[in-house]
Amino acid sequence: MDLSSVVSPLFWVGFIAFVLAMLAIDLFVLGGKKAHRVSVREALAWTSVWVTLSLSFCALLWWWLDGTAGREVANAKALEFLTGYLIELSLSVDNIFVFIMIFTFFAVPAEYQRRVLIFGVLGAIVMRASMILAGAWLVQQFHWILYLFGAFLVITGIKMLIFAEAESNLADNPVLKWMRGHLRITHEYHGEKFTVMKDGVRWFTPLFLVLVLIETSDLVFAVDSIPAIFAVTTDPFIVFTSNIFAIMGLRSMYFLLADLNDRFHLLKYGLAMVLVFVGSKMLIVDFYKIPIGLALGIVALILTSSVVASLAATRKRHA
Repeated sequence: MDLSSVVSPLFWVGFIAFVLAMLAIDLFVLGGKKAHRVSVREALAWTSVWVTLSLSFCALLWWWLDGTAGREVANAKALEFLTGYLIELSLSVDNIFVFIMIFTFFAVPAEYQRRVLIFGVLGAIVMRASMILAGAWLVQQFHWILYLFGAFLVITGIKMLIFAEAESNLADNPVLKWMRGHLRITHEYHGEKFTVMKDGVRWFTPLFLVLVLIETSDLVFAVDSIPAIFAVTTDPFIVFTSNIFAIMGLRSMYFLLADLNDRFHLLKYGLAMVLVFVGSKMLIVDFYKIPIGLALGIVALILTSSVVASLAATRKRHA
């Protein structure tokens, strides 16, 4: 049963209002406009909040569907959300590795990183929403496009496995080269400002370059993550909510893992294997439909194994 036939537009409106309210609280109430270094304690607290809110939303969705559409539909949709959320959250970790590289390359002071990521989240929500709507329409109109999504994910996963240890040279990034060749860029940071006026002329700060690269990287990762969620469900509401919850928790996860990224170096292989598995699931969907519960267990097993292996491999060095 398609969720779009049982969820009223009020669910969409309510969820979007909730997201906007949380962003407003972060921006205007909890210090989003004040430059400060985010502590591990603060990052852990916000990460816990977003995980709790995500699971609470899943429970609320299950409760409402159980009373309106039946237990079978409620169980199926709750599992779809949990699986999609786990996949999107795990793929978001790869974003974090790129964020670390960008902030390190530009030597962004820790107290300025929060503002960049807040605006990065806002841009990511708009981009993801647009891509999800387009993807849902394409899947509805052309079922065979799932095969293209599946093949793309398998190829991407294999490339990640092969080039997991490859070093990226950000100086050769074409977007960065274009901005440096066409924009007036200051040599120094001006607090959290993205632009400044000098002698009546608009100049861009290095923080603006960082923001553009953050948004560009999320667009690239969305090309992977959006097809991945369609392997779990083609329900636009589940796709949208699981994506948004993962994105909203991304910023706090960055500050939580930024100083520990070297301890999770094997996680990249786990993420690559998740993409290969999800892509393969899409390719065989018309021949054998892997149960959502089994898919959730396999993804969790892959991620847990890669995290445990990473911690074991780096334990002696950090000790």
